[in-house]
Amino acid sequence: MSRRIVVSVAAGVVVLGGAGTFALAYAGDQAPSVAHSAARYTAAAAGRDGSLAFTTDVTASSAVRSVKVLAWPANSSFAKKGLTVKDMAGAEPALCKPSDGNSERCTYKVSVTHTDASGSPKGLWHVAVLVTAEDGDTTLDTKAADFTVA
Repeated sequence: MSRRIVVSVAAGVVVLGGAGTFALAYAGDQAPSVAHSAARYTAAAAGRDGSLAFTTDVTASSAVRSVKVLAWPANSSFAKKGLTVKDMAGAEPALCKPSDGNSERCTYKVSVTHTDASGSPKGLWHVAVLVTAEDGDTTLDTKAADFTVA
């Protein structure tokens, strides 16, 4: 081969290698993500409590540190002003278990007494999820799942 072709091929390999390294570094620094979220609400009935069960898949490139869950009525002040990370400070933690690579399957379940249900607004509710990765990155999904209180 001529010297010009060898130099061109070598330069191309260096450029492609650098682009690949950049892509891998960028992919490793992604914010946490939330997927496949679902909520199931069972109303309290005479003699038995109801429940709210929520599940979601969470992925973080640096591993998941915490997942917090907050159910909120669609007609609340959060609908007008927007739910923030600060609002999630008092939210309850979900229980997470490794599922695949950097992904975890997280669940949250709470009992709903007849008193709780009778004092809660009826209609559409949303479930918000705050994910914090080990590197400190956060993702807030304010409407990860919905359910209806009748």
